[in-house]
Amino acid sequence: MNKKQIIVDSILAVAIIVLFVLHFTKSSTASEAVSENASAVSAELPIAYVNLDSILVNYTFAVEANNQLMNDQENATARLRQQYRTLENEVADFQRKLENNAFLSRERAESEQQRLMKKQQDLQDLEAKLSQDLMKKTQDLTLQLSDTVDNFLNVYNADGRYKIIFTNNHRDNIIMADEAFDITKEVVEQLNKRYIKKK
Repeated sequence: MNKKQIIVDSILAVAIIVLFVLHFTKSSTASEAVSENASAVSAELPIAYVNLDSILVNYTFAVEANNQLMNDQENATARLRQQYRTLENEVADFQRKLENNAFLSRERAESEQQRLMKKQQDLQDLEAKLSQDLMKKTQDLTLQLSDTVDNFLNVYNADGRYKIIFTNNHRDNIIMADEAFDITKEVVEQLNKRYIKKK
């Protein structure tokens, strides 16, 4: 019985060792499979990003649109400044006439005062309208730029080489990324080529 017990214990010990080895070999093989799977997924899931600030600075359409907006703003400011200066001169002239009793009647003075007040209100309305017009132009150009870049990226990535394309404005969305994923330069070059052809 002693001999039989030793044989059974030996067989059980060998079986446990075999199971132990098989278990850890499978586990290691499974982790290698998971690792290979992760590599395959990362190879199948390429990503890229474009730096929006660089596009705004280097894309010819964006630069021209920005320059046009600045010109419009400067023209509106100059126009308003000139009209306010004219109004200030008219108000000063009115004050002088009022102090020197130059008006023939009180009604004439009140009429002139009403005219100047209306002119001031009209200028304030014009200022608000010009400001709204500039804001609308800015929004329209921003939307147009956004649509242009989005449409271009759809064409650019028609082959599906990128599964995700991020945008980044001065570390806004992406804090750190390998420059190998930055496709901004290529995107700007192709956007400019396309824009020049359309012109």
